[in-house]
Amino acid sequence: MTNQAKEYDGGVAAPLLTTERSLESQITRNGGASISGAVLNISTTMIGAGIMSVPATMKVLGIIPGFVMIVFVAILVDVTAEFMLRYTKSGKSTTYAGLLRESFGSSGSVAVQVCVMITNLGCLVIFLIIIGDVLCGTQFGETLHLGILQEWFGIHWWNSRPYALLFLVSFVMLPLVFLRRVDSLRYSSAISILLAVLFVAISSGMAIYAMWRGNTQKLRLFPDFNNQSSVWDLFTTIPVFVTALGFHVNVHPIRAELGKPSDMSLAIRISLIISVAIYFSVGFFGYLLFGDSIMGDILVNFDQWSDSPVAQALNTIVRLSYALHLALVFPIMNFSLRVNIDELLFPKWPMLTDDTKRFVSLTCVLLALVYTIAIALPNIWYFFQIMGSSTIVCLSFIFPGAIILRDLHGISTTWDKIMAVLVIVLAVFTSSIAIYANLHSS
Repeated sequence: MTNQAKEYDGGVAAPLLTTERSLESQITRNGGASISGAVLNISTTMIGAGIMSVPATMKVLGIIPGFVMIVFVAILVDVTAEFMLRYTKSGKSTTYAGLLRESFGSSGSVAVQVCVMITNLGCLVIFLIIIGDVLCGTQFGETLHLGILQEWFGIHWWNSRPYALLFLVSFVMLPLVFLRRVDSLRYSSAISILLAVLFVAISSGMAIYAMWRGNTQKLRLFPDFNNQSSVWDLFTTIPVFVTALGFHVNVHPIRAELGKPSDMSLAIRISLIISVAIYFSVGFFGYLLFGDSIMGDILVNFDQWSDSPVAQALNTIVRLSYALHLALVFPIMNFSLRVNIDELLFPKWPMLTDDTKRFVSLTCVLLALVYTIAIALPNIWYFFQIMGSSTIVCLSFIFPGAIILRDLHGISTTWDKIMAVLVIVLAVFTSSIAIYANLHSS
């Protein structure tokens, strides 16, 4: 570790897989990242594809249970993130996989790394698929929805999905994923959050305008239990919220660069408040606007709303802002994916950010892999649903709860262990039902 520390002192300033001592010395030299930057990066991690899927949960749950469920999941996310921060401070690990390795050995770290790879790789592929749908169009059954590029320029070879995504990956995402510090993404994260707020503003404005004209839909405040299948469908909404608010894979990279690591708890709570407000606003106004006709992909509903030039312009702005939002969420998710793959494949090598050849090679391979899968498999939504019910639940709830129950450092209180058991039981129960319901519906 001495040689690594010496090499670090002359290396690139990007603390990811180092000791706590080297992290502290690096923060002292550079001042560390600000809490506002941490809030932006955490919020961007949370506010991803959930904007598209959360509104449909209001149709299943109703407005009041939907809001309660968002807040409930946010509280559990805060609790489990606090578990991770407390044991990170007490131990020597600076990564999520290392945290599990301390408590459960190599099997624990491998479990985290596999879950992160499946989760983040799946999310990145889905981000590209959604962006491709927005820019290049998609087909639902026999209905063809033109993309923005086709609407603007007509159908050509150069604005087809493979070429449009290749351009976006090469000239937008590649420069961002080459940044070696997660704090360097705070500006793109700020733009991403602003685009999410723009999405909320347009959705709410359209809903208020429809209300003024008397065209809004009747809201369902509670679930419709007359439909027997809706009882089981209630549980399928939980993985949606967990996927939307889950950010645990980025806890350690963001915390490591904070000027005061103790500020991480405050940054998480601020981010959760921002995310809950955005998600509920989108869910409420989206459901108010489209009612029970709301789709799992709310962008499809905006297509149906464009019956005038103004509506068509708003529809284009909504879709384009959402595509750009996902493009800026992409590098945050790629960051933790790259770190965990490197930690799994090269555990005894120098820091990734100190090895330019390895860093560039791994970054390019991952980006090429994501692009290839997104082009070859343009519809993997059932995989996304299963992923949200399994790997993301493990990363967000089961693994942090297991750390508390293992209590390697003897710092868990009785209340901590009660909460850990509650979180694990709820996660396993709801995930099992959600997986069954998704498989049954497919």
